[in-house]
Amino acid sequence: MSAGADIVDTAATIDHDARPTASDAPPHPRVRRRTLVSAASAGARRVLRLLPTILTKTVAVAALLGLWQLAPQVGLVDETFLPRFSEVVRALLDLVANGQLATNIEASLIRSLSGFLLAVAISVPLGLLIGWFKPVSDVLNPLLQTFLNTAALALLPVFVLILGIGETSKIAIVLYACTWPILLNTISAVRNVDPTLLRLARSMDLSTLRLFQKVILPASVPTIFTGIRLAGAVAVVIVVAAEMIGAKAGLGYLINASQYNFAIPQMYAGIVTISVLGVGFNQLLVVLERRFTSWRIPVEA
Repeated sequence: MSAGADIVDTAATIDHDARPTASDAPPHPRVRRRTLVSAASAGARRVLRLLPTILTKTVAVAALLGLWQLAPQVGLVDETFLPRFSEVVRALLDLVANGQLATNIEASLIRSLSGFLLAVAISVPLGLLIGWFKPVSDVLNPLLQTFLNTAALALLPVFVLILGIGETSKIAIVLYACTWPILLNTISAVRNVDPTLLRLARSMDLSTLRLFQKVILPASVPTIFTGIRLAGAVAVVIVVAAEMIGAKAGLGYLINASQYNFAIPQMYAGIVTISVLGVGFNQLLVVLERRFTSWRIPVEA
């Protein structure tokens, strides 16, 4: 009898739990509509807050593109040598459609990123050593001053003669050009670490390795990233110049070939592509810099 009662009570409990409650019922259409309207108005307010910033950052570029479109149209410049921006966009879309743009972008990115990443891997550790250890600085400083005052493009024929006209010479010249901004900023960053921080760290009996890890490297990161961003811009410029000599693909090759074939809109399309890539690469480095310097307290105006 007791077992039967337990079964009945259990069944009643299951039946009660299975019944839909007010919280399980779908929201009323008015409530759902009110929620959607609230979300939409919040998004609209966010866009309105960002609108002045967007306009400020794009007005100069928009004015330049508008002048580019109007100057050939009204006869300020010869349209043969400076086509309208709309024609350049049309040529750019044609390059995208036939796959030439993707092929040339891939070749340029592989060369520039290879040289750039190698420069970062070499220059940052070397700059830390030169900036912190005076004997290393005394030995290497005369050699660095010699190469620092030698332009990368002036050495391009030397790289081609020694390494050939293949990929090695192009990556090597990008590596050489990107090394100096990173190296010099890293040395400057280490030498300009706040002496108060160093005294406090030494008073805690930190080892040299821990001193580097906890004080010197974090304090140097912002200045090091300044050099890295400069090197990123240099990498794009140098690889384009290198691709104009003995290359069969790349944005520099595209610009050079378009000039020789008098395909002027395609030439400008290649130039615009280089600018867009440079801006995009710089923004990526800015995001990385913010990630690695998130500990910094922003200075209020």
